[in-house]
Amino acid sequence: MAAEVSGPAGGAGKPRGREPDYRFTLANERTFLAWIRTALALVAGAVAVLHLVPLDWRPGARLTVGLALTALAAVITVYAPVRWFRVQQAMREDLPLPVSALPVITTVGVAVVCAAVLLGNYWP
Repeated sequence: MAAEVSGPAGGAGKPRGREPDYRFTLANERTFLAWIRTALALVAGAVAVLHLVPLDWRPGARLTVGLALTALAAVITVYAPVRWFRVQQAMREDLPLPVSALPVITTVGVAVVCAAVLLGNYWP
């Protein structure tokens, strides 16, 4: 059951849209939390590369991989709530869900980090 929602975002007394089915709202929230867990895992990987794992790399390679993981985590952390809000608004206004760049950004970032790890491991 969807209910009318109005408030400051919709202007002075104008309806902002309909409250979406709670199952969709909760699914959107689970997706947001999955992105946050991904960011936390990337930060944990950065800490491991920089401080815990005994790698026989030059310091520059280690720092590059650690900073790349941290930067990717920061991008995900900033973009995840934006994505959550945009999806929530689209559901309220009964619009198609917006396309997200987050999966592509994450895929490219992880691929770059993987390449850096391989180069760091096998580069003389």
